[in-house]
Amino acid sequence: QVQLVESGGGLVQAGGSLRLSCAASGRTFRNYAMGWFRQAPGKEREFVARITSSGGSTLYADSVKGRFTISRDNAKSTVYLQMNSLKPEDTAVYYCAANSNGYGLGSYNYWGQGTQVTVSS
Repeated sequence: QVQLVESGGGLVQAGGSLRLSCAASGRTFRNYAMGWFRQAPGKEREFVARITSSGGSTLYADSVKGRFTISRDNAKSTVYLQMNSLKPEDTAVYYCAANSNGYGLGSYNYWGQGTQVTVSS
């Protein structure tokens, strides 16, 4: 089992920044690719960003490319999502997830409880 706990959400004005953190415990964090997803009210959960187990490769949704940065610290078993130039449409509950495939292929096995991000206009 891998337990994931997100933090860092909150209320921010448009154009502002937030950094989300996701602390992992349980099985070896460094073996897992990590992803961030989000779900806005009334919408399906969508992919935001992914980082491979080594941290050597990242992938972003087009909607956040150039504004968000995913990173990880394997020594701290933590993955981050730096969000800059936030827009009201970024408002959602953000979830981190762990994928036992180190390249992030296939399904994500473990999910956190989510953290709310609200961007005011």
